[in-house]
Amino acid sequence: MRRQRGAGGGGAGWSSPKRLNLSPPPRSTIMSKNRDKFNPDPSIHISKMSVIIPFSPDVPCDSNGQRMWWAFLASSMVTFFGGLFIILLWRTLKYLWTVCCHCNAKKKEVHRITTGDGIKRTDKDDPAASEVGWMTSVKDWAGVMISAQTLTGRVLVVLVFALSIGALVIYFIDSSDPIESCQNFYKDFTLQIDMAFNVFFLLYFGLRFIAANDKLWFWLEVNSVVDFFTVPPVFVSVYLNRSWLGLRFLRALRLIQFSEILQFLNILKTSNSIKLVNLCSIFISTWLTAAGFIHLVENSGDPWENFQNSQALSYWECVYLLMVTMSTVGYGDVYAKTTLGRLFMVFFILGGLAMFASYVPEIIELIGNRKKYGGSYSAVNGRKHIVVCGHITLESVSNFLKDFLHKDRDDVNVEIVFLHNISPNLELEALFKRHFTQVEFYQGSVLNPHDLARVKIESADACLILANKYCADPDAEDASNIMRVISIKNYHPKIRIITQMLQYHNKAHLLNIPSWTWKEGDDAICLAELKLGFIAQSCLAQGLSTMLANLFSMRSFIKIEEDTWQKYYLEGVANEMYTEYLSSAFVGLSFPVICELCYVKLKLLLIAIEYKSDQRESRSRWLTLINPGNHVKMQEGTLGFFIASDAKEVKRALFYCKACHDDITDPKRIKKCGCKKFEEDQQSALSPKKKQRNGGMRNSPNSSPKIMRHDPLLIPGNEQIESMDENIKKYDSTGMFHWCPSKDIEKVILTRSEAAMTVLSGHVVVCIFGDVKSALIGLRNFVMPLRASNFHYHELKHIVFVGSLEYLKREWETLHNFPKVSILPGTPLSRADLRAVNINLCDMCVILSANQNNIDDASLQDKECILASLNIKSMLFDDSIGVLQANSQGFTPPGMDRSSPENSPVHGLVRQTSVTTGANIPIITELAKPGKKLPVISFSQDKSSGTSIQMITELVNDSNVQFLDQDDDDDPDTELYLTQPFACGTAFAVSVLDSLMSATYFNDNILTLIRTLVTGGATPELEGLLAEENALRGGYSTPQTLANRDRCRVAQLALYDGPFADLGDGGCYGDLFCKALKTYNMLCFGIYRLRDAHLNSQSQCTKRYVITNPPYAFELVPSDLIFCLMQFDHNAGQSRTSFSHSSHSSHSSSKKSSSVHSIPTTNRTNRNKSRDSRDKQKYVPL
Repeated sequence: MRRQRGAGGGGAGWSSPKRLNLSPPPRSTIMSKNRDKFNPDPSIHISKMSVIIPFSPDVPCDSNGQRMWWAFLASSMVTFFGGLFIILLWRTLKYLWTVCCHCNAKKKEVHRITTGDGIKRTDKDDPAASEVGWMTSVKDWAGVMISAQTLTGRVLVVLVFALSIGALVIYFIDSSDPIESCQNFYKDFTLQIDMAFNVFFLLYFGLRFIAANDKLWFWLEVNSVVDFFTVPPVFVSVYLNRSWLGLRFLRALRLIQFSEILQFLNILKTSNSIKLVNLCSIFISTWLTAAGFIHLVENSGDPWENFQNSQALSYWECVYLLMVTMSTVGYGDVYAKTTLGRLFMVFFILGGLAMFASYVPEIIELIGNRKKYGGSYSAVNGRKHIVVCGHITLESVSNFLKDFLHKDRDDVNVEIVFLHNISPNLELEALFKRHFTQVEFYQGSVLNPHDLARVKIESADACLILANKYCADPDAEDASNIMRVISIKNYHPKIRIITQMLQYHNKAHLLNIPSWTWKEGDDAICLAELKLGFIAQSCLAQGLSTMLANLFSMRSFIKIEEDTWQKYYLEGVANEMYTEYLSSAFVGLSFPVICELCYVKLKLLLIAIEYKSDQRESRSRWLTLINPGNHVKMQEGTLGFFIASDAKEVKRALFYCKACHDDITDPKRIKKCGCKKFEEDQQSALSPKKKQRNGGMRNSPNSSPKIMRHDPLLIPGNEQIESMDENIKKYDSTGMFHWCPSKDIEKVILTRSEAAMTVLSGHVVVCIFGDVKSALIGLRNFVMPLRASNFHYHELKHIVFVGSLEYLKREWETLHNFPKVSILPGTPLSRADLRAVNINLCDMCVILSANQNNIDDASLQDKECILASLNIKSMLFDDSIGVLQANSQGFTPPGMDRSSPENSPVHGLVRQTSVTTGANIPIITELAKPGKKLPVISFSQDKSSGTSIQMITELVNDSNVQFLDQDDDDDPDTELYLTQPFACGTAFAVSVLDSLMSATYFNDNILTLIRTLVTGGATPELEGLLAEENALRGGYSTPQTLANRDRCRVAQLALYDGPFADLGDGGCYGDLFCKALKTYNMLCFGIYRLRDAHLNSQSQCTKRYVITNPPYAFELVPSDLIFCLMQFDHNAGQSRTSFSHSSHSSHSSSKKSSSVHSIPTTNRTNRNKSRDSRDKQKYVPL
């Protein structure tokens, strides 16, 4: 009996001589797309082979159902080995030809040498060598076509990859059909597409072959092998009208080039992303290719077994089998049955396991190491966003968000995007999550344009750059921030940038950036400039630094029921500075009238206005005018600066209408009215940007406000012009500061003995810690406000620096053009040095530190300043020493010699000095007649203790404020602004300036006003000059420069005597406000009150605290000092006394004239002859 082939086998075998009724193939579960067409004819008799493939009479295929897989495979093998043989044959023939040619050439050369032919012969250039052959040209052209260096090459490479993936997808579709079946090319759509793809692959193969330098290695490349086993079988399919799934799965190997394609398209740019895509593509391509081989052999069976051991597995079941095999899990539900399949699995499991064990962990690691905050910002329509970068820490971010998102602001519809190259720690991450509705964080750097694109910097409303205030190298930190500005401006020149700078001299580098302009709202907040400016203003009016710091910081109102000093202090802390446009009802009124109306009726304090100058030389400049006086008349669109508790209150100034609100007593009832088409008028007058109440836009309204001056107060009087010597330079070229020719530092150095012989009084002592390695803090920013030109020369306080001479020599280059400056080399911790400069008679003692902040323990960063402060407070002094020493030189301290012309009545008024909290506060005393006696009111204090010395200490760390006052009850965790030293104005920390970032963003006019108040009048022109020369340039006194002296200054007014004495004892603050404004054009804005004044007892405590913008009915006490903005006094420069103004900052002329005295008289002849004889007797030669 002959053996019969089972269904599913293949090849020749024994069969029965009888006719067979053939059944469908055993793999009947895998059917073709046209199953009904492939039913075998039962009448067919096969003598040698069973029918194993379906066929149909409609398809011209082998009716015997014979397998033709060997034809498909043979086409690939013949192509591969035939081409390989031809290449090897060509290289062999070429090698032999080269060897023969070389031997012949060698013989000819020997012959030329022996015959002497080649001695005089010179080789001529071969034309063939000088010209590029056509084969080389074709090769170069083919290389350009397949390279990714050109656009054509990139398109072609991407297209080949895309078509390869398309061919792989067709394979996935066809894998559901039998391995081999009859197909009609004209009816099979997928076969037609596959044919088109392979024709393109054939052409691309030809280009690659032409461009290849080494044909042999090209023939053995993976991509070439893929083409050999995928392209020829397609043509065989068309010829035989049958398809064989075969090795088409090799197209999956093209996935290995996926990372290259993404790099060509500039999608992958980082090494980690390239590596990740490489690993994934290699892993997936190997996986799919191996699954395709298992699918082929398992569905076909072993050839030597007559294909009878096949099993029906779908391609995706094979993919599953390979995955569980690589992972060594091996569930056993699917496994290989064929010998070929099992043999392949033996070798694959070795490589697959190694690949799985190495690639998968690395892929997971790369994915895990991907930046958690590496996405891109998605802008929300109708919502602005700002980008905050620089020094991003928990402290800086929390301080910024606390002020930026404060509830007292208008609805802040701004999203904050933080960009930093270090991922946030857990605390900072928790802070971001608490504000997730308005805050987003992205990891990256502003120096990388890609990261700038991620945060949409081009559509951002502004970019804010925070600085590290506690860095060891301030110049390096500023350089980093300047580089950030350059990078951002280079990416988007019109972006508004607000950056913090640590050192003033580094601001000049920002001017070198072409796109940096204040017109676009760019601002640089110099912390050193403002910090030292605040401290300098405290030398003129102690407590002002605290008041100004509270004004631009957003703080909520804390209500205290008990009658303590904290109650009144916190009521003032709740006030902030805002800007708003003045209503048309104020047009034509003078500034004092509007200021009084706003305070009395609207409960708003107007302190300044912004206007566009009508002068030709400054037509395009917007100027901020502080308390300009009654010569300024308001016009439409004038912007006002207000002090109020929240932004809603300030809108009263915009909504006020005389017709509708004149009889309203409750300011809360002042709302928008429509009696005069209010809204339309405002829209026509204001641009859309300016309608943002607290938006920082400098663009002017369409109708520019102008100044109508009825009194030419800005032009000096005739007497001044006549007495003016234009050959003497008294002021700098801008007219904003007192100036003197540069002095050598040796001329201003005082030894301890010289200082002890020099009677110093009413001066400023600056104790500074620093050495030759310390970073410069910029003492010029401290001296400039004290040398502002709106002080007369005799009103300038003498400044004595006590510190390291090596450090002060480095600072002297910026100080040598300021008058009345002396240096005592020493240490602020030495009591002998402090006594030598008469620290007990100074108006203010300032303690600064320039040492590097490289101490790990935050509590030790301020150790020197704290030790110096406690050292001074513990000192004891003998009051008689200063008096006797002065009298021995013919000098009597201020107020003790009534015969002095300084204290004689002038114009019915006399200036008297009184001792209050260690300072001489000049007051105004009104007399009916010159001979009237002055009332004696005693506010004396114990001058024998160092605690009576007015002092302000700079702190780096806020928490160290607890060590300054040993008698306070402040909790160590108390915020700085709630501590007693800060409330009293005896401590200042640079951290309070952090609020200026958000304040400047919402309203850049606030920064302009603050700088105008604290710097003494620094202007953009002056900054440009300092950037060029790093020193002030002297200028001649002209009417134009002298006009710059006519500007307001901050002062303190005493109430215990003078024209306001009747209000000092139980009077109302509002009455004082109106009287000072009407009578003297002085604008009051706060009180400096004794801490225990509310106790109505004779307390020995001399500490005072700040009350900002008290209400109208606030009760005054005689010991109060009033913060006020006073006008410049033109007459004080001639008579030394004034009938209209007096302040703590101006001091009495007797006090100022006697601030410094010297025994040697031989040097007095060197004085400037323009000063009067009294100046010559009282000032040390400078």
